[in-house]
Amino acid sequence: MPPAVYEPESGLTELRRRESQSSSGIDEKKDVQVTHEEYVLEAPDISKPFPKEPDEIEETHQLTLRAIVVGCALGAVVGASNIYLGLKTGFTFGPQLFGAIFGFAIIKPLSKALPETGFLGRLLGGPFGPKENCTVQSAATAAGGIGILFVSAIPAIYRLGLLSHLPTNDVGKLIALTACAGFYGVFFVIPLRKYYIVKQKLTFPTPAATAITIRSLHNSRTGAIAARKKSLALLVSFVAVFVFKVVSGYAPGVLFDWHIGWTLYRLGFTSIISLENYGWWIEFTPAFFGAGMLSGLNASWSFLGGSVLAWGIIAPSLVKNGLAFGAPASDEYPLVSYNGLSFSDPEKYTTAPSPRYWLLWPGILMMLLYSFADLGMNSGSIITNIRKAGISWDVRTWFREAPDYDPETDEDLSPREDRVPTLWWTSGLLASIILSCAILATMFSMNVGEALLSLVLGFAFSFIGVQSAGTTDVNPVSTVAKASQLIFGGIGKGAHLAQGPAQTMNLTAGVIAAGSAAQSTDMTGDLKTGYLLRAKPRNQFVAQLCGAVVAIFLNVGLFILFTSASPCILYPPETGECTYGAPSVSAWAAVASAVVAPKLPIPSSSGYAAIGLGIAAVVSVVVKHLWIPKKYWHWVPNWNAVGLAFVTPQVYYAISMGAGSIFNYVWARRNPAGFDMYMFAVAAGMLAGEGLGGVLQALLAVAGVDGSKYGTAVGCPNFEFCG
Repeated sequence: MPPAVYEPESGLTELRRRESQSSSGIDEKKDVQVTHEEYVLEAPDISKPFPKEPDEIEETHQLTLRAIVVGCALGAVVGASNIYLGLKTGFTFGPQLFGAIFGFAIIKPLSKALPETGFLGRLLGGPFGPKENCTVQSAATAAGGIGILFVSAIPAIYRLGLLSHLPTNDVGKLIALTACAGFYGVFFVIPLRKYYIVKQKLTFPTPAATAITIRSLHNSRTGAIAARKKSLALLVSFVAVFVFKVVSGYAPGVLFDWHIGWTLYRLGFTSIISLENYGWWIEFTPAFFGAGMLSGLNASWSFLGGSVLAWGIIAPSLVKNGLAFGAPASDEYPLVSYNGLSFSDPEKYTTAPSPRYWLLWPGILMMLLYSFADLGMNSGSIITNIRKAGISWDVRTWFREAPDYDPETDEDLSPREDRVPTLWWTSGLLASIILSCAILATMFSMNVGEALLSLVLGFAFSFIGVQSAGTTDVNPVSTVAKASQLIFGGIGKGAHLAQGPAQTMNLTAGVIAAGSAAQSTDMTGDLKTGYLLRAKPRNQFVAQLCGAVVAIFLNVGLFILFTSASPCILYPPETGECTYGAPSVSAWAAVASAVVAPKLPIPSSSGYAAIGLGIAAVVSVVVKHLWIPKKYWHWVPNWNAVGLAFVTPQVYYAISMGAGSIFNYVWARRNPAGFDMYMFAVAAGMLAGEGLGGVLQALLAVAGVDGSKYGTAVGCPNFEFCG
């Protein structure tokens, strides 16, 4: 299951706050006290480019070497953090605002310190404006993308034994497969920009909030104050969390994980050991506290509620009634693991499953049905918007300039010479299709028809993703793309393929479909930011291509690093215990096995529960859309988050996110000015700090100097190191 991506709720919140201010009937501006200065929040029209500021300078160099390098570096930080976070629990976060704020903090002082003349000045100096800042975040968004493939489908390929035993033996294949999804997703973004941004004028809350942030940072009157405060908050939270994460790796039972059940058991409360066995302990994870701040109350508490239902009610009931079983985790203490996902005897999948395996299927079906039901309920507006936009279904018109072009009636306010030439993206798209077909045929034994189908599915899923992200700020591609596994499962059975080749085709096609759709959705949102800031689309396109190149090699390297440090990611023990829960990997592997098996390896009780909960998810979506006013929608559970809790046994992540969302809610109510100024900077610093700290821990593990060698097991269950 690809990771569930919850975009920062701050984008929606900020836009709604600005809309309410502009419609108050009193004043369209609000003065917010910022220490001894005032900075003005305007309510811009986000359906068209922002008007020029009176004192705005003309930016002659929007695409610069410094912008590309800094943007790719910041995207690499977010990409590394997302690999860590995704392997932990399936959550990732977007790099747009992180790249915008940190990019400003790095380049703005540099532009002032260096002379504008001479070689060094031409290379690194000169004025730094909002359009170049947009180039930075464009490169960051692309460089921080594609990581979802390495926390879901690609590790599942290894878990099922379909490639070499170690990823180090498949570097060429991994780079080639990632390039197929990455470049294809970038090249077909341009026609999506025309229809979704220019014609439909979708909101894209987080990209729009990014544009507003960049605009405010470069405001000559207040931008310096806001930028200094945001940058300092981001830097402090990033450094503090990074240091905490690295240091806690040497005493995890004391600083990071509080195993309350184990501690009380050692004090004589013997029955409380079940709290430990079912995963109920406290983890001081700043990353997921920050994720809760960004995701908001609805998603975070749906996740927590799902954890209580799955691991506090259903799992213990299954064990008590003999429907699921655990495996002893200690010879001396009553520690039991309920997380097993692989069994030496295939019969155990249906006759003696672990609670985690039993819960996997209801979780997957809930996420799938919820996403498709939500899409179905929105399909009417999608079709209406497409008709209003006047989209031509003659594909040939997408690849050529209109012969009767009239600049007076052109809705795209970007000058024509600044747009991406049709020849650029059509040539790149054709080359990426040919490259993908060749790679999939020679390296993964897929014929041309199967390869083209995976590309077509990626294109189709991108429409779903862009429409949803543009209106709700939620990208459902990672879940909807599961449909590709079902489609290729049917193709494999129809072709009477053996189990191994059928699973390879299933997962490889899923990588292409899900990866390209996710990439194109992110890139379209990025182009929305540029559209509002009047940045040149062709400059953004170049920055995106540069970032995509970085993402391909970066993510392959990070995947090898993490799997070398923790081989259990690919090959978990029978007890299921691993530093990285990798719920998305488990879900992808389970579905790939199920759709090619002659008999579904699903316990009957699990199947019935999956159907019942799936129906409940669909009914809630229908009821929400038809009978519940929008202002009350936040009270309706997010079944995607509930389903994710079923496939994620680490309930302490849900606890941390719930706490983070409550903290955010109280902060926003008690101090809205401080919340607006610092919230995202602090949350993003937490996410990136712990993620990069996790990367350093992996490097220390590979070097043999990590906590498992030089740390302490104090506070850890069974007195074994738990870092």
